[in-house]
Amino acid sequence: MYTYVGRSRPWTFSSAPVQSLSLSVRCHSFQHTFITTMVTLFSFLITIAFYVGICNAAPFFTEKRGIQADQLNAFKLMGQYASAAYCESNYKSPGDQMSCASGSCPLVETADSATVIEYDRSVIPPICALTMFPSNKSHREETSTDVAGYVAVDHTNNLIVVSFRGSTTIDAWITNFDFGTTDTDICSGCTAHRGFWNSWVDSRSRVTPAVKQAAKDFPSYKITVVGHSLGGAIASLAAAQLRNYGLTVALYSFGSPRIGGNKISSYISSQTGGNFRVTHWNDPVPKVPLLTMGYVHISPEYYINKPSRQDVSAGDIQVYAGAANLFKGNQAWFTIDIDAHRWYFGSMYTCDAKKSKRGNLDIRGVDGDVKILATL
Repeated sequence: MYTYVGRSRPWTFSSAPVQSLSLSVRCHSFQHTFITTMVTLFSFLITIAFYVGICNAAPFFTEKRGIQADQLNAFKLMGQYASAAYCESNYKSPGDQMSCASGSCPLVETADSATVIEYDRSVIPPICALTMFPSNKSHREETSTDVAGYVAVDHTNNLIVVSFRGSTTIDAWITNFDFGTTDTDICSGCTAHRGFWNSWVDSRSRVTPAVKQAAKDFPSYKITVVGHSLGGAIASLAAAQLRNYGLTVALYSFGSPRIGGNKISSYISSQTGGNFRVTHWNDPVPKVPLLTMGYVHISPEYYINKPSRQDVSAGDIQVYAGAANLFKGNQAWFTIDIDAHRWYFGSMYTCDAKKSKRGNLDIRGVDGDVKILATL
């Protein structure tokens, strides 16, 4: 209650109406904010749902549980070939029997397999030391992508394997976080993540002739392109382009980020040869770059529905068709665990190996005829 005393008679008024008016204003403001927020959220969800509907080639919740045992065996072998790309001895000394840290790639080590070309972030390839560089210096010129990997021939499993290493250096992480897109020559109007595309461009002039030569020398061998993490993204683009050259290529990626927009995703997904995009549990890497940035995945997704360091059976693999796969497979998780990214049927980063020298493969069309190409 307020009282005013003036020259005339005093008058009074109650504060209750003022308080009521203030409360009414606050309630109205809260209601307006709440309604605006809900409308914005609803619009966002509708937009995402519409985008998913466009991107997904199959019905929204298409799922197939389990795969065949031979497919699981192929996943384990290809996962170990992807893991082997982290071993320096597998991308800096070509012509050797492949090997990894103790227990990390036994299927590769027991196979009759040897690298025929290895590459590591350089545009000037050091050839076999006795051939061109008697000083045995590396003659490396670094690129911003730091791409590394190898091409190997596996005579036990009748395979030609192209493997790309995942992120291990500052340059590689810069490649990961370069979220801009660029035009590609994979298909008309197809754009891809700039960093991933540049990584493939940095390596393709060395990889492509080696694969073609190996395919000519071993025409019955199956060509596979593999990679984990960043390596999986580069492998996706490499496989697509090698297919465009008339080669039959199977793609195996493990924990790959999204590589580009709907057009390039649809193009690669529709190519023949086989696309096996493997994800695991709540691995955070397949969730980036974001859908809202225009990025989608290659279809289908083979989701490992099992925590890290547990034996995986064929029934633990769930298959989802679609480029977005919102609320299913790896995208169903709201929590993330980086350990899930480090484990795909085994550890993907452990390496400490020694190698023994093997025979050479003639590779033509790479700055002349050479016996071994060591690095990019």
